[in-house]
Amino acid sequence: MRIGSAKQSYLADQALFDSVPQRAWFGALLLALAGFPFMANEYWLYLACLVGLNIVSTTGLNLLTGYTGLVSLGQAAFMGLGAYTVAILQVRYGSPFLLNLLAGGFVAMLGGILVGLPSLRVKGLYLAIATIAAGFMTHFAFSHWAGITGGSGGMTVPPARLFSFELDTSFRLYWVIMPVMILMVFGAANLFRTRIGRAFIAIRDRDISAAVLGIPLMPYKLMSFAISSFYAGVAGGLFAYFFRVVTPESFPLLMSIFFLAAVIVGGMGTISGSIFGAIFMTLVPELLKLIVGWLPLGDNATLVLSPVRTIVFGSMIVLFLIFEPHGLAEIWRRIRRLFHLWPFRT
Repeated sequence: MRIGSAKQSYLADQALFDSVPQRAWFGALLLALAGFPFMANEYWLYLACLVGLNIVSTTGLNLLTGYTGLVSLGQAAFMGLGAYTVAILQVRYGSPFLLNLLAGGFVAMLGGILVGLPSLRVKGLYLAIATIAAGFMTHFAFSHWAGITGGSGGMTVPPARLFSFELDTSFRLYWVIMPVMILMVFGAANLFRTRIGRAFIAIRDRDISAAVLGIPLMPYKLMSFAISSFYAGVAGGLFAYFFRVVTPESFPLLMSIFFLAAVIVGGMGTISGSIFGAIFMTLVPELLKLIVGWLPLGDNATLVLSPVRTIVFGSMIVLFLIFEPHGLAEIWRRIRRLFHLWPFRT
């Protein structure tokens, strides 16, 4: 069958990889990811792990905002719930690493369902404000529930252990973060081959029409919040193990803006957009550090970096909404179309 021709079956039409070259490129990508930690230094391993956990959280937010049309600025709060759950379980009970991650995801899921209740009545800007309020409430709880969370001083998380290995370096954590990231991304991609995913898209495109067609809005909106928050909770758990310190200041509103910017820059409503957006927005602060470091600011460089980062994130959102509303994923699709017929036959 020629690449680009009509699919001959429903299964072929639903396949994640619809050609041999796509499967080959994906295999090459897996090989590159497997070989990367043996060639990279500590700095690039740090960035790779950071990109991995950011992809998980961005994918979760894209499921909610890009695919379901529910705007949220509370992703950092859900990550905080996951991170603190993991920290408490690890410090107080020493429970297994993977169990802690799942628990962090489920606690964040419960928080997402509670925050999602206003989405049944409000949407758009009003829903965004409601999710911001949730972020402030979780920050208050993290700061003042000192007996559980450690208060403003936070908690120090011991290294995770997987079997007999202590995950105390970026190299070792890489082999956990990347498989989790791949699993979560594939889970999101497969979700939209199901009735649930198609219901999310219908609600995004026109929720009144979706309701007329028999899609119950309340369960599916809450389900979208739950799944998105689960992704954020898992990312927060990875964050706790990666940075080994969890404080209320680890999850500010700026982090939620970061993930929203990643969704918009990468491309709303696309899985590849979550990946491109997370990579791009993770590397932007590193580039800003280099630029600010070159300027003759002396000890004021750190003070300048935070407001400049906020301005850059906001500018990215505005510029992409104006000039490329479909994000980096659309640019990638254009490049792919140029080579779509290569190598002409499968």
